[in-house]
Amino acid sequence: METVPKPGSNVPPKKDRLQAKKKKPRRYWEQETTGTAAGASPGPPHKRKRSRELRPQKPKRNDTSKKFRISKKPRELKSPGPQRTFSGAQDPFAGPAPVSVEVVRKYCRIDKSKELPHAKTKTRSRLAVAEAQEEETSVRAARSELLLAEEPGFLEGEDGEDTAKIRQADLVEAVDIASAAKHFDLNLRQFGPYRLNYSRTGRHLAFGGRRGHVAALDWVTKKLMCEINVMEAVRDIRFLHSEALLAVAQNRWLHIYDNQGIELHCVRRCDRVTRLEFLPFHFLLATASETGFLTYLDVSVGKIVAALNARAGRLSVMTQNPYNAVIHLGHSNGTVSLWSPAMKEPLVKILCHRGGVRAVAVDSTGMHMATSGLDHQLKLFDLRGTFQPLSTRTLPQGAGHLAFSQRGLLAAGMGDVVNIWAGQGKASPPSLEQPYLTHRLSGHVHGLQFCPYEDVLGVGHSGGITSMLVPGAAEPNFDGLESNPYRSRKQRQEWEVKALLEKVPAELICLDPRALAEVDVISLEQAKKERAERLGYDPDTRAPFQPKPKQKGRSSTASLVKRKRKVMDQEHRDKVRQSLEQQPQKQEKAKPTGARPSALDRFVR
Repeated sequence: METVPKPGSNVPPKKDRLQAKKKKPRRYWEQETTGTAAGASPGPPHKRKRSRELRPQKPKRNDTSKKFRISKKPRELKSPGPQRTFSGAQDPFAGPAPVSVEVVRKYCRIDKSKELPHAKTKTRSRLAVAEAQEEETSVRAARSELLLAEEPGFLEGEDGEDTAKIRQADLVEAVDIASAAKHFDLNLRQFGPYRLNYSRTGRHLAFGGRRGHVAALDWVTKKLMCEINVMEAVRDIRFLHSEALLAVAQNRWLHIYDNQGIELHCVRRCDRVTRLEFLPFHFLLATASETGFLTYLDVSVGKIVAALNARAGRLSVMTQNPYNAVIHLGHSNGTVSLWSPAMKEPLVKILCHRGGVRAVAVDSTGMHMATSGLDHQLKLFDLRGTFQPLSTRTLPQGAGHLAFSQRGLLAAGMGDVVNIWAGQGKASPPSLEQPYLTHRLSGHVHGLQFCPYEDVLGVGHSGGITSMLVPGAAEPNFDGLESNPYRSRKQRQEWEVKALLEKVPAELICLDPRALAEVDVISLEQAKKERAERLGYDPDTRAPFQPKPKQKGRSSTASLVKRKRKVMDQEHRDKVRQSLEQQPQKQEKAKPTGARPSALDRFVR
């Protein structure tokens, strides 16, 4: 019997359809299960897995873990060889660039010659880490000198030419237009004589006249910020931490103004002020008065930190040491006293002149002090512990005002003449033999100050304000995070917040600020001695008791502490008992022999 074929019976089965399809090419990352098909890419050869049975296995050590193993041999550092790039070329300058040792030493702030006696292991390790971090920081600072493009200039004459004979008009003709615009004269004879002050950034200038004229301006662009007349005698003027606040010492009290000329505060506790000095890192305004008081005002909180009586009469000569924030006062008896708000007595008293002191100035490094007196002498003193005069020069007319620049130039105002002396470098004292520059003004000098980060000397005199060009006076590069003359208002506000957070307490002002980071070994030994006398024995001479470990849960932490305390108490009782037994023997030895007994002997212990 014949059967009719079903529809779709000519279609091959499912397996035959899969085989009929073309095989996909095998990729080289796919594992090869069967032989390589025709037309498929062979790919890279596969690595055969090694059997673990043929590899000898090292026995595991359970006593010491890997990270706590200490090798006795010192680890040798492999010298970095020439590195290859992707192109295959070698780097001809492999590794970090070399740095000069002298440049690194200039930025180093840790003295490794001093060693801490009897230091513990933990303390020594911390000191080693701190020294390593300091060394790395100094190396980075030395490398960053490549970014300082500006270099300090100087004025050099031709063969046999004296630079003191070069006039300001000749300098203005020789320099570029931008530098020539920094020399100007303000004719203000109506309200003179004038005192002046530059801001920390060197961008703004404030000046005040004896007849009440007060003004502040951006002296680079000649843009006036404020100009007022306080209708009272102005004796001194100072910028505070920024150019937004201004302190003016008027005839009666101390007044604070903003950069718009609006009066913000009137400090009546600071009366009859003659001189002002502002300590930027401590936010302290120091005032010297006619009554002989030196007052420190904290401008961040508005409180008076200290009011010190100098006991030397009227105070009209005052300056600050930028290195350690110590105030220097000149007196009528020829002495200069150094003051700190933490002490009620002067730190140092130096006899400088046979007559009264007229002016005092300290350089930026804090190592040299210049003084001038009524005996017509100009002296340079060493402030590094000896306080001895380094050089002396007799002037035909005594210097009434002195000022140091950032690079160590010394300016002296004698009547209507300004003389400037220069040295060999920043840390070297200026040579008083031959003046560097000389300039004659239209009136008597009443104020001197070098502009920060600009080769400019500002002079306030009875005829107004004069801005002199002094090549090589200032630092050519500024720190943009600390004193940025191009900062905006927002940047100034952020800097004020950061400076307030980093404010240094007034109690830390001392002669040597490096001593704050050192250990007072003498006080430490005295404290140990007093402790030993109080306890009756020295607890550091004997090693502490270490209890032996016990089993069955008797070596818990509480049990160990209890056993240690028990031994310590027992030792303390034995020491006290021994000291009490020795006291009667000492009294018997001190008692004179053959003395008659007295009724008061029972009160003697």
